[in-house]
Amino acid sequence: MTDARDEEVLARIAEGLVYTESEAAPLASPRRTDQIFEYNHTPPREEERHWSLLLAIFGSVGERTVLLPPFHAAFGSNVHIGDDFFGNVNLTFVDDVGIRIGNGVMIAPSVTLTTTGHPVHPSRRADFGRFSEPIVIEDRVWIGSNVVVLPGVRIGHGSVIGAGSVVSRSIPPMTVALGTPCRVVRDITDEDLTTRTAGRG
Repeated sequence: MTDARDEEVLARIAEGLVYTESEAAPLASPRRTDQIFEYNHTPPREEERHWSLLLAIFGSVGERTVLLPPFHAAFGSNVHIGDDFFGNVNLTFVDDVGIRIGNGVMIAPSVTLTTTGHPVHPSRRADFGRFSEPIVIEDRVWIGSNVVVLPGVRIGHGSVIGAGSVVSRSIPPMTVALGTPCRVVRDITDEDLTTRTAGRG
């Protein structure tokens, strides 16, 4: 049960304002570090064990989820994954607050999804001062290798994020976006249905 002080801290976190480790520690979601370690060291042939660990680690997991080890998470319990998810190796979830991933999402190797950042002025980083905002990845998004998604970002349905991008602002649906900072470069259209379909002569 939370008291008035805890409620005030939770309200600040929800608003994306700065809070400290001392304030957050009593309110933190369960960390699944032991289960994550076990998942990353379970042999590939033990599919049922992998699945049971995913259910224990994440807040929710959809059907036909594939997550190649190793992966890393601050908590794990704040991550919610939809159906038909594919996550390649070295996926990192900095899930101090919620990360919600829709259906049919594909994530390439070495991607970081971080809900948390730190103030610019060093005095505000005392006691690990930080701010956190949730990340939402809508259905059927494809995120390329070595992408970093920053706090508060929403990536719209069907969009593609180019490899190596730093996504610091939300991306609209059905677009291709890339770069540092990540920007929309074009819409996804029906013409994209015909690419890479012809044989090579």
